[in-house]
Amino acid sequence: MRLTLAAALLLATPAAAAPAPASPAELKATITTLVGFGTRHTLSDTQSPTRGIGAARRYAQARFEAISKDCGGCLTIDLPAKMMTSARVPVPAEVVDVLAIQKGTTDPDRIIIMSAHIDSRNSDPLDAKGDAPGANDDGSGTAAVIEAARVLSKQKFPATIIYAVLSGEEQGLLGGKILAETAKARGWQIEAVLNNDIIGNSTGSSGEKDDRTVRVFSEGTKAVETPEQAGRRRYNGGEVDSSSRNLSRFIAGLAGRDLAVEQVWRTDRFGRGGDQTPMLEAGYPAVRITERQENYDRQHQNVRTEAGRRYGDLLDGVDFAYLARVTDLNIRALAAIATAPAPPKGVSIEGQVSPDTTLKWQPVPGATGYRLWWRHTTAATWQFHRDVPADAAAHTLKGIDIDSWFFGVAALGPDGTMSPVVFPGPAGAF
Repeated sequence: MRLTLAAALLLATPAAAAPAPASPAELKATITTLVGFGTRHTLSDTQSPTRGIGAARRYAQARFEAISKDCGGCLTIDLPAKMMTSARVPVPAEVVDVLAIQKGTTDPDRIIIMSAHIDSRNSDPLDAKGDAPGANDDGSGTAAVIEAARVLSKQKFPATIIYAVLSGEEQGLLGGKILAETAKARGWQIEAVLNNDIIGNSTGSSGEKDDRTVRVFSEGTKAVETPEQAGRRRYNGGEVDSSSRNLSRFIAGLAGRDLAVEQVWRTDRFGRGGDQTPMLEAGYPAVRITERQENYDRQHQNVRTEAGRRYGDLLDGVDFAYLARVTDLNIRALAAIATAPAPPKGVSIEGQVSPDTTLKWQPVPGATGYRLWWRHTTAATWQFHRDVPADAAAHTLKGIDIDSWFFGVAALGPDGTMSPVVFPGPAGAF
């Protein structure tokens, strides 16, 4: 049976469960407030109620608390913090993340995270005094995280969703490191991290505008891959089938007519980084979501005009209608993953010296069936599938040889929901 992953995901989305759309007005109000703090540099004032990183963090916390009050206390606020130094933090400083945890109803140990960084910077990464408005980098991502919490808190989901506002990204991905350390210390079972960084601008440095495309970056081979696993993967394949890569495919499958996903098959933009990286280094599936057209005059620049050219990350550089579309994509992805069963574990494959291929997996609690996917080894997306019943833990694909295709397994749930696809073996395990 031929049915692409994108088509399958669109068909599997129950209309009655579709979350409300993101509000451009809400997004603008949030970013306007963030810009109003003057600077959100990690080393800026932590005591002032109106300026600096401390005021910004307390604002994010207050927003989550207000959202939680509206949903009857459905969010638990957590503030993991650590004294840290780095090349850009010469004197130890406390870095604080702001987390809002929406606990799952029936499968709360499964965790999906949406993150963004609240800190900002200007031309000098050590300048904690000068204005650094950070409207798009990363006020846009922070606003999207808060808006996702506002929208999705009105619904209940089997799995847990964490809305994460991180600090210290510009000083060395410090907030992402705290999040990864917190997850490890608490034994979180993280299935997906959607890191949003620079998602609200639609006109690039070249002058070209694209308000209908967003990029999703994903690692190909896992940062935690062992030498033995790398040897097996080089021989049998899996270079483009890490859990993060299949998470990217899953998100792309949820894109609608108003916003296309351009998958970028690298961990981040060339030579640059984001808070998804510490999560990947801790072994968690993670992607970076970023606008299609970046304007470098508005990134890491003092606000100024030179030779008639404007610099600085100001509010007028944010396209709020575009930002709302990107936020909607995040909301759909969070809802879809948190509603579907967990991705299968223990996926294995066999079939050498045979015209048939056999896939095996561990049963997934709550699964109503499983969908076996395969594609040509040179194809970018999953192409063909076959469904098997919930009591199956193995299936043989007759006449489909293991040598000519790549394979994967997804769990199916009520109302046609589906987990991300899992490629067999350590290379693709979630």
